Amino acid sequence: MRTTIEFDDDTAKAIEELRRESGLGVSGAVNELIRRGLLPRRDVQRFEQRTRRLGVKIDVSDVAGALEALEGVEAR
Repeated sequence: MRTTIEFDDDTAKAIEELRRESGLGVSGAVNELIRRGLLPRRDVQRFEQRTRRLGVKIDVSDVAGALEALEGVEAR
């Protein structure tokens, strides 16, 4: 398929870098970058919540009381 597209500066730079590194033409570099973009990401790290004991029991249904217990009366 033939078509005309205009590349943004950052994508044009990526195409040129790939062309220089691998010796591909513009079409080959564009197709390779598109294929890379279609691959599932593997480098995503799983989020793990860290918790610590505060030594204080907090009733989260009372927001004002919880803030006072955590930050002190003068934080108001």
